[in-house]
Amino acid sequence: MERILVVGVTGAGKSTLARTLGGRLGLPYVEMDALYFTGPDWAANEDFSGEVARFAAGPRWVVDSLGRPEVRDLLWDRADTVMWLDYPRRVVMPRVLRRSLRRTITREVLFGGNRETWAGWLSREHPAWWAWSQHRDRRRDIGGLVRDRRFAPLETLRFPHPRETADWLASL
Repeated sequence: MERILVVGVTGAGKSTLARTLGGRLGLPYVEMDALYFTGPDWAANEDFSGEVARFAAGPRWVVDSLGRPEVRDLLWDRADTVMWLDYPRRVVMPRVLRRSLRRTITREVLFGGNRETWAGWLSREHPAWWAWSQHRDRRRDIGGLVRDRRFAPLETLRFPHPRETADWLASL
């Protein structure tokens, strides 16, 4: 496990697991949202693909993302391990709601200096709406990638419940 993708639906705990793995295994951790959102009003990084290509060319890393479409194949081609947090909606929705509520109340500064706002809760782009509406499609997309012959050499660890993820992590 030298180049790890931690994938799953919004709110599954990808960033937390990837950060933890990076620390335990001594791997550089890349937070994909922080790399992508670099300015006010959730502005996208103009050199996103180039930056992903540079870190993906490295020998060791852990990333907390399925990968945006423009870099997905690159990440999946370079990875040697996929950790799939394949949690049901009943697990992820309370997590997303708690996280977004905390971020909104505390005005926590996020990627590119942005914050979650009360008005943002009304947007279809808000993490809570996104987690609910994209859950089925995201699980289907990840399952398709896991079964894709191009990525057959990848070791895939699928965790259907946080308890199983915690047990695996404790065994490291």
